[in-house]
Amino acid sequence: MIKRRVVITGLGTVSPIGNSVDAAWKAAIEGQSGIGPITRFEAAPFPTRIAGEVKNFDVLQYLDQKEVKKHDFFSQFAIAASQEAWDDAKLAQAPYEKSRMGCILGVGIGGLNILEKYYDLYLQGGVRKISPFMIPAMISNLGPGNVAIRFGLKGVNYTVTSACTSATHAIGESYRMIAEGLQDIVLTGGSEAAITPMGIGGFCAMKALSTRNEEPEKASRPFDKDRDGFIMGEGAAVLVLEEYEAAKKRNAKIYGEVVGYGFSCDAYHITAPCVDGEGAVACMKNALADARMRAEEIDYVNAHGTSTPANDSTETLAIKNVFGNKASNGLLVSSTKSMTGHLLGAAGAIEAIFSVLAVANDVVPPTINLDNPGEGCDLDYVPHKARQARVRAAMSNSFGFGGTNASVIFGKV
Repeated sequence: MIKRRVVITGLGTVSPIGNSVDAAWKAAIEGQSGIGPITRFEAAPFPTRIAGEVKNFDVLQYLDQKEVKKHDFFSQFAIAASQEAWDDAKLAQAPYEKSRMGCILGVGIGGLNILEKYYDLYLQGGVRKISPFMIPAMISNLGPGNVAIRFGLKGVNYTVTSACTSATHAIGESYRMIAEGLQDIVLTGGSEAAITPMGIGGFCAMKALSTRNEEPEKASRPFDKDRDGFIMGEGAAVLVLEEYEAAKKRNAKIYGEVVGYGFSCDAYHITAPCVDGEGAVACMKNALADARMRAEEIDYVNAHGTSTPANDSTETLAIKNVFGNKASNGLLVSSTKSMTGHLLGAAGAIEAIFSVLAVANDVVPPTINLDNPGEGCDLDYVPHKARQARVRAAMSNSFGFGGTNASVIFGKV
């Protein structure tokens, strides 16, 4: 079967470093951290009291007051990011059948805010305090479901839930839908809003989060020897994927092309990556094979780069395995989680946007807080400052609990 070409024609985001693509990209290129003290709840009792919260988000720009209670934060963020991407791609004027337009989003956890809220109300006042909106507000498929309702999308619609790989899987599966002729346009990416007492508490119990509470801007430090865990972030990012010939015919703005998608599973441990990076290696090689590209043709890798001891050294080892001599001779690698924190199920979406913009603008965002590389972390991680460079193609990596892995490759058109 001859695959159709798939391009990116719209982008949207709500993130810890900006509530639009322009704002987030500018902040990323300037190396600005979005990490600060938690304001959503009283965090004093928790070992970790910092996070990458979305700031100054006005939901009433997108929903009227009556509608707000029907949506958890993750759904609100998804709607906002989708609206920006929809407008950016000028889809209101696009000549498509709605049955050929869909939405696939990655959501790792779903409506934790709503669940906690109504559980507290139940404990205080009994079963009558539970709202009929609770279930529709908290279930993860209402992220893309609400987007479809908003824009009348009658094609594919579902949620991918694969931990921190959710959004990258969603983008990859959307790409396949269009490449194989099943859809013409898919709004895809991810959304997450798990900065809650149970969300933070659960990761604290695992000792997965940084406790550098007095220096929040310096707490997320991928590949640095003093890294001590990841920082939870939140937000949404959405990309409009569209069949190339139709996009060209309607004179759509084209940011770049999705050229490859790979996936794998470690089948090793519920949270830890396999120590030799076997799953990550397979995933990246599968993406290269799908793109029919050699490793030497990739100029930039947006790493999963969580700022945890296990991930950063293992991912570095895997990159060396896949890229060979290129790994130490011209390959640029950075972790934008150093600025945004880890958006869990939405991480791969905002990182895909940064990868697409790196290709479009020939500039690579930095890894901030990388003062002293840790043991085994010896690649060019673009420390501290963005770098102008030719970026013919970029790979975005995501690895999740359960050993699930995905990589997507973006290229110039």
